[in-house]
Amino acid sequence: MASAEEKLLFSSLLVFSLIATVSSRGAVYTPPTVPSLTNRFNRVSINQGYSESFGHSNIHILNNGSNANLVLDKSSGSGLVSQSKYNYGFFSAAIKLPSGFTSGVVIAFYLSNADLYPHNHDEIDIELLGHEKRRDWVMQTNIYGNGSVHTGREEKIYLWFDSTQQFHQYSILWNSHHIVFLVDNVPVREFVHNSASSSVYPSKPMSVYATIWDASEWATHGGKYPVNYQYAPFVASFGEMEMEGCVWNPKVSAASCPRSSGLSSLDPVEGQEFVKLSQEQINGLEWARRKLLFYSYCKDTTRYKVLPPECKPN
Repeated sequence: MASAEEKLLFSSLLVFSLIATVSSRGAVYTPPTVPSLTNRFNRVSINQGYSESFGHSNIHILNNGSNANLVLDKSSGSGLVSQSKYNYGFFSAAIKLPSGFTSGVVIAFYLSNADLYPHNHDEIDIELLGHEKRRDWVMQTNIYGNGSVHTGREEKIYLWFDSTQQFHQYSILWNSHHIVFLVDNVPVREFVHNSASSSVYPSKPMSVYATIWDASEWATHGGKYPVNYQYAPFVASFGEMEMEGCVWNPKVSAASCPRSSGLSSLDPVEGQEFVKLSQEQINGLEWARRKLLFYSYCKDTTRYKVLPPECKPN
């Protein structure tokens, strides 16, 4: 029979083991209740809404177009691009991330018009960055407007769940009032359109992209931990795709753009309801930034001797 001292030692080791397991996956939190924007918009079949962008052999369409597996291996990454371009809208994807050693791997869900405006492009990014030491992934958001690529507007957060075990929703709301990044409908960042940000605010029609690629050159401490293809293939699973908003038509003004689904004469993406966050959404945003934010360009005085104008308090 074990002595009291042995039982105490065993209990201590068990607690330590549990703590180590949790810390290796990142902290687990329960977010506040927020409105479910993803339930308000129709899902689009990947076959109908997207085309191949690159990596043909590494794109696998599943379940009659409801899902897609995008693969990164030593030969290539892979990506999808929307068949339409948008003046503004709500864009969402449920993504399940690869597990294991994923240093240098980046899975991105983003908007861009670099194909139309190579020297003056806009971009709104969700980038999920593989980690070199722990199992948890990091989410980076970024915004470029009018070719402002030399002034990155990155922010990084930890996720509050194990993103490799099941699908989670990553969403972007973009209109003339603000850009909001959401995870499982919880706002994690808001970039407001005002006089300070107007010169770099994305304003031209953009396509939607879903990609997986090798970002060894920059994703982990400037390339210190490149992708290790011993652990390949890396598979990112996408589903529950939503693209709702103003489809770009060069012959029609964006100001008169109807809701693309035709479900309502009101436009819920650019309309009054989406001018600002609700109180529940504000609570969610404040919670996420307090608990999970660990890098913001607005706090990076080493990188910016003079912070960008939108960083200054009102």
